[in-house]
Amino acid sequence: MIRVTEQESHYNNIDQMSILEILQGINKEDQTVPLAVEKVIPQIEKLAEAVTERMKAGGRLFYIGAGTSGRLGVVDASECPPTFGVPFDYVVGIIAGGDTAIRKAVENAEDDSEQAWIDLSEYQINEKDCLIGLAASGTTPYVIGGLKTARQHGILTGCIICNEGGPIVAESDFPVEVVVGPEFLTGSTRMKSGTAQKLVLNMLSTTVMIKLGRVKGNKMVDMQLTNHKLINRGIYMIMEELNIDQASAEELLNQHGSVRKAVDAAHK
Repeated sequence: MIRVTEQESHYNNIDQMSILEILQGINKEDQTVPLAVEKVIPQIEKLAEAVTERMKAGGRLFYIGAGTSGRLGVVDASECPPTFGVPFDYVVGIIAGGDTAIRKAVENAEDDSEQAWIDLSEYQINEKDCLIGLAASGTTPYVIGGLKTARQHGILTGCIICNEGGPIVAESDFPVEVVVGPEFLTGSTRMKSGTAQKLVLNMLSTTVMIKLGRVKGNKMVDMQLTNHKLINRGIYMIMEELNIDQASAEELLNQHGSVRKAVDAAHK
């Protein structure tokens, strides 16, 4: 495999650049990321189809990763319950080194090829579930070990990486390989590679949740109403859907607790 993520930056002497030059250089590189993602939409489509099928049959979605990749998985998983109203163990993000590693790097955590399966086993992962490995390099032992053992247990596997080929792809039923090229700061995969992984995760989880029926029209009708902004958004959704005034919509929402339930009740 060619380790594109480790290749030399296109920019030299960035420590001598002005603030404006640095910002312009980073922005120029960032603009290439959506184009790289566009090229692999067929790969994302296959992964999304497979995950949707498993989850419709009662499975769950797991992400594993280390460092930036692991944190992105945790973010995506943690945002599914409030956005789509799914249980908190429906999409699970696991990072090498545990929750401590979300805020502070845990030394050598990503080098343990056995720990991922131990971490996954705490959730009773089984053959109904899906596991996606997140690793910009495509070579992280923690992720490789988790995917390999998962496949041995009949679990559907996928990955989101930023190099082509490599050992993680070999352990993935549905690999997504987004090659974004060298980073502005050589080897700093928290930049373009991280952005690419975030974009793909957004596409994947949103698509899957739509196909699982967690969206109506273009609205988050199952969102959790955890603050005033979301409550007001819910009220306006009901007003628009039922063509009623604000007071009536608010009463329905208070009575039923969710936009979907309020609308369904009104239609009965």
